[in-house]
Amino acid sequence: MKRVSFWGWFALVLALLVAVPFGLNEYWMRVFSTVLMWVAMAGALNIILGLAGYPAFGNGAFFGVGGYTVAVLMHNHVGFWLAMAAAVVVPGAIATVIGVPVLRLRGHYFAIATIGVNFALLSLIQNLGFTGGGSGLSVPLFPGSAASLSFFFFYLFAALALLSVAVTKIVRSSRLGYAIRAIQASEEAALVMGINGTAYKVAAWAISAMLTGAAGGAYAYWNGYIEPVSMFDIVTSVKLFIMVLIGGAGTILGPVVGAVGIELVSEYLWSTLGGIHLAVLGLIILFTGIFVPRGLLSLRARRFRAARSPEGPSSSVGADDSASGGV
Repeated sequence: MKRVSFWGWFALVLALLVAVPFGLNEYWMRVFSTVLMWVAMAGALNIILGLAGYPAFGNGAFFGVGGYTVAVLMHNHVGFWLAMAAAVVVPGAIATVIGVPVLRLRGHYFAIATIGVNFALLSLIQNLGFTGGGSGLSVPLFPGSAASLSFFFFYLFAALALLSVAVTKIVRSSRLGYAIRAIQASEEAALVMGINGTAYKVAAWAISAMLTGAAGGAYAYWNGYIEPVSMFDIVTSVKLFIMVLIGGAGTILGPVVGAVGIELVSEYLWSTLGGIHLAVLGLIILFTGIFVPRGLLSLRARRFRAARSPEGPSSSVGADDSASGGV
């Protein structure tokens, strides 16, 4: 059978997401809305981590910036959609400004610097009067019934998740994508080839920040109240990192698989095991990392190679996972 194109599958998933809410109760609507929010943010992190190879451990800071942008503007009677536009622009601008010096660092130095950015922004928000300081800030309530609220935010997070996947696909196939993947392979070689490393890395981080900020802005309106400690929680960044690595960094669908898998497994374990669910989830993540170090999508690549290899599955051992086509 002729293979269905990426955009064909994309249209099919879009149609399914439009129909899914009509078969869910409000509890599952909230669960899947949360899953879609994490999909959007994991896809955003994948652009700077998976494609460019820069471990942005503080990327969750842009979630907080986006959330506070929407909260502050709506608190001052600005409409939601205009506030959401600002929640995209402001994190992107911050990533651009700080990216010029910070992205000159590499490896664990860059990772530590991004953690510092997270705590610096947290401290700033806690000490600004118009953000509510450490007490947090309330957001105007959604003007509708509980059912309409559930549908609105499900579709909003679904749109952000699909946007994140589409942007990853477009970036990966663009000049920017080729440049940042060349930088990941060898930054020195990329510079010799004439690639402006700083400009391309800043562009990748800005796109990542804008997508993350949009998710944070939607969350702020959805939750109705935000506070600095929760919006700039470093655990958010760590969780995103785990989702990308578990699914498959650098692929298009890896962050989707990681986010959906971890969130749904976490929800199931919480509902069945209660207080020890985090310990069990941690063991699952640990063993997945040990036995599938390249991410869950690498299993698909191995099966693909084994099926096409004339020598059988053994001939594909140790081969590169690029047979998956980056999907």
